[in-house]
Amino acid sequence: MKAFFIGGTGNISLSISKKLLALGWELTILNRGSRNDLLPGAACITADMANEADVAEKLKGLTFDVVAQFIAFKPEQVARDVRLFKGKCRQYIFISSASAYHKPILSPFITESTPLHNPYWQYSRDKAACEALLMEAYVKEGFPVTIVRPSHTYSDSALPLAVHGKQGAWQVLDRILQEKPVIISGDGTNLWTVTWSDDFADGFIGLMGNVHALGEAVHITSDEALSWNQIHQIIADILGKPFLPCYVPATLLGKIANSDYLGALVGDKANTVMFDNSKLKRLVPGFCARTRFDQGATLSIANFLKNPVLQIPDPAFDGVCDRAVDIMGRAEKEFAQLSLRYGPL
Repeated sequence: MKAFFIGGTGNISLSISKKLLALGWELTILNRGSRNDLLPGAACITADMANEADVAEKLKGLTFDVVAQFIAFKPEQVARDVRLFKGKCRQYIFISSASAYHKPILSPFITESTPLHNPYWQYSRDKAACEALLMEAYVKEGFPVTIVRPSHTYSDSALPLAVHGKQGAWQVLDRILQEKPVIISGDGTNLWTVTWSDDFADGFIGLMGNVHALGEAVHITSDEALSWNQIHQIIADILGKPFLPCYVPATLLGKIANSDYLGALVGDKANTVMFDNSKLKRLVPGFCARTRFDQGATLSIANFLKNPVLQIPDPAFDGVCDRAVDIMGRAEKEFAQLSLRYGPL
């Protein structure tokens, strides 16, 4: 079987790529040439997908059983893919996002039929628009699309955190190691679903070449839902440090200039999100996400601690956290004084 990955070395896709190679697939990846050393055995095409003519030239004469697009975010990008891959593959898999589901949530359990409507996050609306375009191509042109919606997938180089900066997880881990409070939106009690990347890969590979998945949208998640308090408590326990939360309303965090917190929090993480995975298990018999968060987080944190490349400082985010802790500390003291000023409430 021949697969072509646009991307292939990222947080979600690297585990899939490695497993495919171990299974004997013939894998070709297209990217700008970075991190290809992580996949010995894969063929590599160096190109920029934005240069459609160059990519078309490099794809001449090539056909694939499966094409998977991991790095498209705008409708015009998937429209380009339809032009490039129509007639060149038996299945085109688009990585969408579970954040596109209706926010605020309509039901505690999300199914694939839950409407796609997220007024808080442009990223999610763009993913939904990509899905609409691809499904139209499937209906009108027979373009063989399968849509996959990941939720919060983590790996040995990415951890699920309530709030972090643009440099990723390390600054939050460093704050925990220094026994400084970490920011959690709301009160940390909403439930969140996390999925280890190797488990996600098992579900994804089960959909590859699966005729029953054509024209379908499927989310791939674990069945484990934890509160943000539980997630951060587990991380602190692994690090051998106390859990020191600083709770900040998501709507306030969303007002921080030049951040995407309004979308990422109000439009996603601040909601209780759990998934009904019946459709995936029907399409991929035997699928089970076997890795508990404490197990996956132990592996991920060990990799962060031993790998200096992942220890990227983020002083701007750290400063925002310190300021937020100060503001919320003063607010807490002010609220404690209200009944003293105005009498019993």
